[in-house]
Formats: sequence, C-alpha cells, structure tokens
Amino acid sequence: FDTADDPAELAPRAPVVTVMGHVDHGKTSLLDAIRSTNVVSGEAGGITQHIGAYQVDSPNGKITFIDTPGHAAFTAMRARGAKVTDIVVLVVAADDGVMPQTIEAIDHAKAAGVPIVVAINKIDLPAARPDLVKQELAGHGVVVEEYGGKHVCVEISAKKGTNIDKILELILLQADLLDLRADAGRGARGVVLEARVEQGRGIISSVLVQSGTLRVGDAFVAGQHSGRVRAMFDERGRTKKDAGPSTPVEVLGWSGTPAAGDMFRAFDDERAARDIATKRRALHREHEIRAAKAISLTEFHSRMAQGETSELKMVIKGDVDGSVEALSESLARLSTAEVSVRIIRQAVGQISESDVLLAAASGAIVVGFHTRPDPRARELAEREGVEIRLYDIIYKAVEDVKQALEGLLKPELREVVLGSAGVRQVFKLSKSGIVAGSMVTSGTIPRAG
Repeated sequence: FDTADDPAELAPRAPVVTVMGHVDHGKTSLLDAIRSTNVVSGEAGGITQHIGAYQVDSPNGKITFIDTPGHAAFTAMRARGAKVTDIVVLVVAADDGVMPQTIEAIDHAKAAGVPIVVAINKIDLPAARPDLVKQELAGHGVVVEEYGGKHVCVEISAKKGTNIDKILELILLQADLLDLRADAGRGARGVVLEARVEQGRGIISSVLVQSGTLRVGDAFVAGQHSGRVRAMFDERGRTKKDAGPSTPVEVLGWSGTPAAGDMFRAFDDERAARDIATKRRALHREHEIRAAKAISLTEFHSRMAQGETSELKMVIKGDVDGSVEALSESLARLSTAEVSVRIIRQAVGQISESDVLLAAASGAIVVGFHTRPDPRARELAEREGVEIRLYDIIYKAVEDVKQALEGLLKPELREVVLGSAGVRQVFKLSKSGIVAGSMVTSGTIPRAG
C-alpha cells in the first residue's frame, strides 16, 4: 500500500508553520501582516480564500502557514496520527504576558516535539514589557536564546509591521536546522486540513501535500472517502494543475466529506482507491476501537507486559499550585528502569476540554486533585475513551499509580454523573436553611439524588 521515500530523490521542502497563542494576543494580526507583506503587485485586490493554510514567498524561501482555529485543532490532528507542523510560532502579547492559553499552546507544542519560535507582539504599546514576558516564558520551560536557552525569539508589532521580515528569516533558519526534505516525484501523500460542502461546487476539502506531487485527474483516498481530483485551487482561488510537497490546495471531486486530520493518499487506479475506502468504511467501527490510544490505569500493566508501552503519561489538574506540584513530584518518583511516569501537563483549575484533548492525543490519563471536569470535558472524555481519575488524598493517587505499574490495581469504583445544574440564586429561609435556585444544564437530577 505504501512505499518509503527514495533517499536519492529527496529535495528540500518549505517548512509548515502553525501560529499559536492566547486569544487577542495577535495571532490573526500576525498572519494578516505576513500575508499583506507578501501580496504580489496587481493582486492587492485579490481576496484570499479561506483554505486553512497558505504559502508565502520570502526572500530566503517559501513558508507554509496553517491557519488553524487554535491548539485544539492542532491536537485533534495529532490524535489522528497526522504529523502536520514542523515549527510552532508562539505569539505572546508584550503588555499581557503569559496567559492560560499560552501555557496550553506550549504544552501542546512540547507534546508534539515541535520547535517553538517565540514572537513577542505589540511592542509598540507603552505598556509593553518584553523582558518580563521572557522571564515568564522561562518559568514554563521556554527559555529564549538571550537567556541561554534554545528558543529563538523576536519582538514584533503585527499592527505596525515591525520585524515581520525578521520572523520569516528566523523561521527559515530554524527550518534549515531541521533539514526538511521530501520526494516530489512519487504519488502524493498528505493530510486533510478542513472540509466543507458548498452549494453548486459540492464537497471541497483543503489538503496539505506532504510528499509527492498531486495532479488533476489523480485518484485518491482520505479516511473512509475516495475520489478523483476534478480541480485544484490555491489560496487565491487560482486553478492549479499540480501541487508539490508543503503546498496547500483546495481539492474538488470527493465521494464524501473527510475529517480534518485524515491522511490523504493519491493512487494510479480509481477502482483501487474506491475499494480501499469501502473496506475502511466497513472496518470503521472495529478500527475505531482498535486504534484508540486511550489507556486506563487498570489495563496499563497488561499493555506493559505485552510490550505495547513503557511510559505512563499523565495530565494533572488540582485546586492549588502546591498540591499539583507535590502530586507531580510524588508520581514522577515512581518511575523505574522498566517504566517511566511522565507528566505532560500540570496546572491549576478545573479539568477542561483542552486537557482531555491533550490526553487523547498523547495516550495519557487525566488526574484531578480536589477538582472535577466540566460537563463538556466529561462528555469529550467519554467520546475519546480518556480515563479521568479524581482524588482528594495525594497518597491514594500515588498508591493507585504504584499498583497500576505493578499490575495489582483493583477495578475502580466509577462516579456516574446523572446531571449537573448551575446555581442561579441563593435564598435564606428560616426553617429550611439555605435554598439554591438552580437551572439543570445537563442530564436529569432526581428528587432523591
């Protein structure tokens, strides 16, 4: 079904970059600034189509930017096995510093093993304090070169266009170190970035070609769907006859709507492509269960005994920083020569959808200490098969993990949530004490509950 790239045919390819950061820190402004400096004369009036990615030409080479809605999409793709990004640009506002979503973006980039280029934005503002931002980043394991670390950092103003050329230069320098190569002569392979149904045009999907060359007329398979390339367009809506490595294109000619993160593969024979898609659809349910990377503490030892894993990954959330730190240290100490306990995120607060997504993508277990998952995170965990364990006592959590590593953990008692409600108003009544006027937000709450 697949052949490896021929080392002799490998040629340099453009880096694929994802821009991440906290809301309102200037991700979109940075992408817009890069786009506007790159508009070729005569195309200034051309509206950029939203195809989820676009390629820019800088004096030193091409760069492909993926315009994802955020780290959730980045991780969802990783959870489906798609290694899309080569470099992450982390945008942090100079007047605002490191915020919760900045930390989430760092965690996701680290879990993916992708180099981070730091862009400190809004340096034109009077309240800008870039040095403070660098110190805060160092506290979260992102030490910039200026402080003796390995992460390149550039101070920019997306609004004024300051240092935009410098950031493009730094991205390409980073790409040189990675020595990114692909074979353009083979059949195209890539990943689906997004898909939509448009009236009059049918199903349109944005595809990032990662190796090989995709041509009009090629048969293809992506996930459970197949098709033939009827037409291809770039981000400016211009028709393209072919697309090489690191090129994003819109593809027409699908049999059904693929999902973001589906692996895309071109074929010589349309019938072969159709057969594969049909078999995949038939195997879908079984495949979903088999491919689930989710792991539970009770089955960890048997997976370890079968040689499937030697690392227990955990996401830890707690009510206060001290407890999270203490629990993380206690769990990390359980690592042995045969198995290691790796904490991929530790933070304070409620267990969120982002925590569950990170756990799903990394095959981790979520541990909550004096904190609970919000309803949406609980729903997502059920859907993705992610185990969430809640504790009130540190030694109980440590004991459970220790027994899981030794294969002695008993089946857990499960907390089943019947429903949840939000308190809208509190009334003090002399006879019945305090009464909470509540609105049920999910499930049902029985009278005796």
